[in-house]
Amino acid sequence: MKTSLILTVIGPDKPGLVELLSTTLAAHRANWQQSSMSRLAGQFAGILIASADSARVASLLKALDELSDKGLSVSVVTEVDTPPEAAPQHPDQALTLELIGHDKPGIIRDISRALAGYSISVDELTTEVVSGSMSAEQLFKAQASLRVPDGTDLDDLQESLEAIASDLMVDLTLN
Repeated sequence: MKTSLILTVIGPDKPGLVELLSTTLAAHRANWQQSSMSRLAGQFAGILIASADSARVASLLKALDELSDKGLSVSVVTEVDTPPEAAPQHPDQALTLELIGHDKPGIIRDISRALAGYSISVDELTTEVVSGSMSAEQLFKAQASLRVPDGTDLDDLQESLEAIASDLMVDLTLN
């Protein structure tokens, strides 16, 4: 039986961290399946999904814990694989949200609150603060991949997000 492992990793950025992690997984015959990793403020951080034979999980968890001696902190959630659920009768719609505006606290809070009100899931979120090209002001940029439940009134969603964008003084595009 296979066990899914959801790993979060963080450590001071330096060459070889992905190799260290992948070598540890491979040594325990774990399969690296999906990941998202990046360098943030001098730290290397990421999340990944791997699978391993259930009989090998205990030794793999021990080996992953020992990576902290090499500067990489790994947190693991394990879940026994279950058969995939039947596809929903009305699949979700995929949308992309793009936002840019002057940086200020609360932008993600306000947008995510509105999305949650429509039962919209965020599949992926990327944000950054950059210098404006025409000024020295800091601009906040965000891009999100969203899953919108079938039947959601997209015009109502658009109006709601535009009202929030106007209050925040940011430009927001929903595709």
